[in-house]
Amino acid sequence: MSKISAAHLATACLPILLLAATLAAQTSDPTAAMPAETAATAAPVATSSTPGASKVRIVRLSEVKGEVRMDRNNGAGFETAITNLPVVENNSLQTETGAAEVEFEDNSSLRVAPDSLVEFTKLERMPGGATVSSVRLVKGMAYVSLMKTAGNEFNLLFGQQSVRLQPASHVRLRLEANEAKLAVLEGSARIEGPAGVMDVDHKKTVTLSPDGDSEPTVARNVESDPFDTWDRNSAEYHERFANMSSLNGSPYSYGISDMAYYGAFNDFGSCGMMWRPYFASAAWDPYANGTWAWYQGAGYSWVSPYQWGWMPYNYGAWNYCPGVGYGWMPGGNWMGLNNGPVLTGIHGPGSLPVRPVHPPMRGASTLIAANGKPLIRSSVASPTSFVFRKDSAGFGIPRDELGKLDKFSSRAMERGTASTQIYLEIRSVPGLPGRSASGGFAMASIHRGSPPADSSSSAFDGGGSRSASTSSTTSSSSVSSSSSRSSSSSSSGGSHH
Repeated sequence: MSKISAAHLATACLPILLLAATLAAQTSDPTAAMPAETAATAAPVATSSTPGASKVRIVRLSEVKGEVRMDRNNGAGFETAITNLPVVENNSLQTETGAAEVEFEDNSSLRVAPDSLVEFTKLERMPGGATVSSVRLVKGMAYVSLMKTAGNEFNLLFGQQSVRLQPASHVRLRLEANEAKLAVLEGSARIEGPAGVMDVDHKKTVTLSPDGDSEPTVARNVESDPFDTWDRNSAEYHERFANMSSLNGSPYSYGISDMAYYGAFNDFGSCGMMWRPYFASAAWDPYANGTWAWYQGAGYSWVSPYQWGWMPYNYGAWNYCPGVGYGWMPGGNWMGLNNGPVLTGIHGPGSLPVRPVHPPMRGASTLIAANGKPLIRSSVASPTSFVFRKDSAGFGIPRDELGKLDKFSSRAMERGTASTQIYLEIRSVPGLPGRSASGGFAMASIHRGSPPADSSSSAFDGGGSRSASTSSTTSSSSVSSSSSRSSSSSSSGGSHH
């Protein structure tokens, strides 16, 4: 990786950073849909059913960085993707100049590097509750990190090959021109293909033909990749909060990591125990902003713009506590695709969004924005400052990069805003195989505090290779984004309703 000079980044750094932060994951372009003629002729992904399995299963698009598009198999083709979109069987995800993460029910996760395409060929639930997931990597690179959940089955497909992953496994699969490289970072994997069955242990890399027409070779090491840091930090983020599911009684645990980072449970006296996001006053309304996403056969599904906005909008209900504001309380059934506003007790400020009556017209966006008022954002104010805003409810705050948020939230509640010193580290990353020689990406990370003492470069440059944290105020987590796109300033969703 080569460093990008401060001079070149002086005007481009802030948009790149915002692409790497949560803000870019919440925007949607209503003109991004494929032409109706293209969508109508697109062939569906073939899949076979497991006897006795249920197809009523959704997983979560848990993070979006930069330009990412998704085909939700509803006849509209590839459209702009936003965080918290449900992913169902036969959906496809294309990262283009962005990167994305998909979270499964037990906190297992799939991360997709730039210029990649994955297809969700099988998402099933067995009668006993175990899940069967098959994801096909069509091009590019993907990571899979599985939790220690016994009984679930996860298959990573490419070409004529199938990789069966064991619980607690962590792998990286990269497709190149005529070969595939499977690196087993943790755990083990079993490759099944035309040449037979092959078991691969951790810390080994297998190079093989996607079609199985040549002998595989095994290296007893794993070479590093520029996106490994993003993958590793994201996997550790989910593992850190994996046990929190016992706090809310949900049958699933996806979305728990973001709830733990962006808010907290507290006892509010007569209102009971509730979870509230940080940076939310008594005037904040959980349904003031969002998107209605159309799914064929299910109708419209409510999608929250907040990074933490998965579980509180698919399970449990929001309750208004006078003098405190809205808080989320667990309980009831998981709502699935046909979710919508759920309130209990006293109704607080704002009005509930109205579910659209009619399906989207042919050729129109299937994402319909529902914004009752402007969406407040926390954001980078300058290359050395990040500003947290009251009633942003965490919107715009990059995931797990600015340390603990509770004290910043308290200050923002008192003063309207709170700020912290930051420095930025941005590096160029060569384009993935299949891109032009000039094609590349930028890796951006926010660090709280001041640059390390041994850094001789500006905050834009990031000081070369990242050093270990030098003070308790520094929190770092590398992220990836496009170097050629700027962040949209529109609120979440597609066309307005």
